Amino acid sequence: QVQLVESGGGLVQAGESLRLSCVASGSIVSINAMSWYRQAPGKQRELVAGILGSGSSTLADSVKGRFTISRDNAKHSVTLQMNSLKPEDTAIYYCAQDIQTSLAPVTFRRYWGQGTQVTVSS
Repeated sequence: QVQLVESGGGLVQAGESLRLSCVASGSIVSINAMSWYRQAPGKQRELVAGILGSGSSTLADSVKGRFTISRDNAKHSVTLQMNSLKPEDTAIYYCAQDIQTSLAPVTFRRYWGQGTQVTVSS
């Protein structure tokens, strides 16, 4: 099976930075998209950033210019660098990876991490 383990959350003040990391382990053939989502209390889960195997990435408008997503294919990891954090960035952040676990058929399944809390105080 596959497991995703996240790290790097915490409590910071507005304007500070955090780096979230997510590493996948298990029976992995290949990984397509890697993404970060977040869910604030009382709100729906939303996409924060995503990156494909090609390196092409996308960022939510609310984090453009402040967050950066990167991946290390050899380590099955994805990192979210969060700078200039704001109180509205407070949420549980979830990692998601679309992973192929068998050679045939070639199908990808989305796996999720357990979530890591990010709290930004004003």
